[in-house]
Amino acid sequence: MVTALAQLPAEFLSALRSLRAAVGRPELRLQEIPAPARLAPYAVALEAEVLDSAAPSASDAGGSDDPGAAPELATGRFILLHDPEPPAVWQGTFRIVTYIRARLEPEMAEDALLGSVAWTWLVEALEKHRADYTAAGGTATRVLSESFGTLQGRRESIDIELRASWTPLSSGVKTHLEAWADMICAFAGLPPLPDGVSPLPRRRD
Repeated sequence: MVTALAQLPAEFLSALRSLRAAVGRPELRLQEIPAPARLAPYAVALEAEVLDSAAPSASDAGGSDDPGAAPELATGRFILLHDPEPPAVWQGTFRIVTYIRARLEPEMAEDALLGSVAWTWLVEALEKHRADYTAAGGTATRVLSESFGTLQGRRESIDIELRASWTPLSSGVKTHLEAWADMICAFAGLPPLPDGVSPLPRRRD
């Protein structure tokens, strides 16, 4: 995050306060990370992960150095950019850039409409939270991972990646972060929750 708060534009400070007021789901672990320095004069970046607390820890499968670590269901990044003299393509002084990656079930990986579904989740999440925006764009990619050598015993896996960006119409970006948090939980396979309802533990047979 940019250093001295007194040196930040009032509009960007307002956006930061709005982000701090966002409410996320309990399954989502969110933390601030260093923001990219070259995309805009002012930026803040957040990293998120959804952990499967119902699954055996990753250390049981030899996949983590953290003995208490639970397997990740989805990961992502949320970056808010601000430029008082923005590029014309932004159509505003703010730009949100996001990334989400999640492991797919084998039967879903062959779905030809998967990319369209991923984009629909984004649009529906923004509409649900009444997050006004413009100039949205993005790409959805399927990633096949194969292991070799000492890791050749691992099964092939397929992930979905969604990279998307859009321009919020004001510095009130709280709803945008909340919409993105819902979206990353959807990628993780978690059902949407009504307000005030806590999730039941995920059951694994």
